[in-house]
Amino acid sequence: MTRTTHTGIAHRYDFVLLFDVVNGNPNGDPDAGNAPRLDPETGLGLVSDVCLKRKVRNFVTLVKRSAAGEPLAGYDIYVKERAILNHQHQRAYDALKLKDGGKAKERQDSVDRARAWMCQTFFDIRMFGAVMSTEVNAGQVRGPVQITFARSVDPIVSLEQSITRMAVTTEREAEKQEGGNRTMGRKELVPYGLYVAHGFVNPFLAVQTGFSDDDLQLLWQALQQMFEYDRSAARGEMATRGLVVFEHDSQLGNARAHALFERVSVRLKDRTRPPRSFADYQVELDERDVPAGIRIHRL
Repeated sequence: MTRTTHTGIAHRYDFVLLFDVVNGNPNGDPDAGNAPRLDPETGLGLVSDVCLKRKVRNFVTLVKRSAAGEPLAGYDIYVKERAILNHQHQRAYDALKLKDGGKAKERQDSVDRARAWMCQTFFDIRMFGAVMSTEVNAGQVRGPVQITFARSVDPIVSLEQSITRMAVTTEREAEKQEGGNRTMGRKELVPYGLYVAHGFVNPFLAVQTGFSDDDLQLLWQALQQMFEYDRSAARGEMATRGLVVFEHDSQLGNARAHALFERVSVRLKDRTRPPRSFADYQVELDERDVPAGIRIHRL
């Protein structure tokens, strides 16, 4: 079953996402022992765009599936756990009965048709784009939705805690401990951090991928609720604290994105104490003298 092709969206959007973490690790760095990511010059915490996109993908996987657990038509996910991407590309060739060969014109026609099928089938390609010109060539797609690295409002403190487990992994470990069977480990956490990320929705690229108004509404829903279904021992308390969307009346846009982002200000109420909750911050949105053609939505 294929998804109905849409013609994109009519407006440009820029958005600000605020989220926080309490006693958790929002995005560990595997090159640093999975410690929370941070900017070494400022001490500000970082969460990668890839991490945030992963959470959006996971949310869509949950809400857009059948009773049998299969993805609904048009809402499959391209980058998912244990996926082999070339196998995903081959699905397009098999579904459309295309041949990966022949004359240059025929090969390009196959790539174009495969790329269109991939956009219709996979929500994350339609949204974020993908490079699919590997062994099984399904072309390249530049996605209309882009999200930046998130940065904490204030410097974070990474606490390394010792933990124990009342079990060992192997018999050899048990023999060394003469039956003690304890395993020592380390766990990194941030006592509290409030993060800000920026995002952009390009309507011109939406036309190319078929990203629709329905897809856009699903994106807003995912950004608001994605942490609710991402609980783990390292991320027990993460939450979206604000989503401010600047909607432009036109596709080209009515104001520069950075000027709109500057209308959202976040400040610590008491600079003499380290922040430990969202209540320690004051978030303000300047709605004075809004540029013509801009509508502000607080979701």
